[in-house]
Amino acid sequence: MTARGGEEVRRRNLGAVLREVHLGGPVSRSVLAGRLDLNRSTIMALTAELTAAGLVTEDAPADTGRAGRPSLVVSPASRRCYVLAFDVAVDRLVAARVGLGGVVLARREAVRPRTGVDLGDVVGVLARFGRDLLDPDATCVGIGASYCGMVRRADGMVRYGPHLGWQDQAFGPALAAGLGLALPVEVGNEAHLGAVAEHLRGAGVGHRNLVYLHGDVGVGGGIIVGGRLLDGDGGYGCEVGHMLVNPFDGRPCLCGSRGCLEAEVGEQALLEHAGRAGELVGRAGVGAVVALADGGDPAAREALDRIGDWLGVGVVNLINLFNPGLVVFGGVLRDLYRGTAEPVRRRIDRHVLPVSRERVRLATSALADDATLAGAAELAFAALLEDPMTAVR
Repeated sequence: MTARGGEEVRRRNLGAVLREVHLGGPVSRSVLAGRLDLNRSTIMALTAELTAAGLVTEDAPADTGRAGRPSLVVSPASRRCYVLAFDVAVDRLVAARVGLGGVVLARREAVRPRTGVDLGDVVGVLARFGRDLLDPDATCVGIGASYCGMVRRADGMVRYGPHLGWQDQAFGPALAAGLGLALPVEVGNEAHLGAVAEHLRGAGVGHRNLVYLHGDVGVGGGIIVGGRLLDGDGGYGCEVGHMLVNPFDGRPCLCGSRGCLEAEVGEQALLEHAGRAGELVGRAGVGAVVALADGGDPAAREALDRIGDWLGVGVVNLINLFNPGLVVFGGVLRDLYRGTAEPVRRRIDRHVLPVSRERVRLATSALADDATLAGAAELAFAALLEDPMTAVR
């Protein structure tokens, strides 16, 4: 093997070890050797290098009661190495310092008014939060942000954010300039990042094929196929909210079409069907309708049944197309699914192919409101996990 080839193998192995520790938490050297099919001396050299770089710690395990020298436990150095993660939703702005291993060390949150194109306001709030979250005694290795719209990953440009009118807004570069940390801001679509987070840390752990549906005002989707995000040719794939489900008398959608999934099951449709439009709004409004239905309100119950039926149509199409092992409902859909599970399941029982129906499971997000924030953190950690030594230089 050439020197260059040996260096590439070492780099890849360092990344593999760090990824195991980052995603799985503390683990012994011996277990790492088994998982990665590397001998113990190689593992020892790799963990020693990661320890010297301040990325992991190595400690003796608690008393095992066994004879012989115990294998050291390798843990992520969560307080010495971190990323900044941001989440821009329709109604809220969130920022967090997230340590290696995925632990949220500190966070800030603010209400986002529904006021139209607000790039300057959003960047101003998030940049202030980010500066407050910096830790001078630790190393920031990346910055990631989730945005509720279609994002061009290559440069952090929000191509289309329909609910507040964003179109071709240079969000990533603007936030990077506001933070002034000489680090790029990696930006991803909220549902894509939610899917990644649930796959790596949430309800989808152990599933190589899953569909994640995210509700904000509208509906977004992220699809994991064979353990990888399905992102499309330009990064705009899985816009399941604009899947046509009602072509004949569908409700108008902000995209200009009619009968899109998000037009039929989104916040506005629910509130109008329940007779609460103009009275309730946002997540609190959706939760209130679900609570009213639970309390016996007939209009709320009828609205949820109607919404659930259309949601079921969308889920049926996705299951028949992608044969996932799991469908996860996140964001506002996490609350909505609690009130619509029965009509959704009826549609599945009636229309999903039996061979695809026999194994698929439905679940709500295990990461709850932090799924998209966790996805933004994973986006920020990606360069470190790919090449640890270069990222910390």
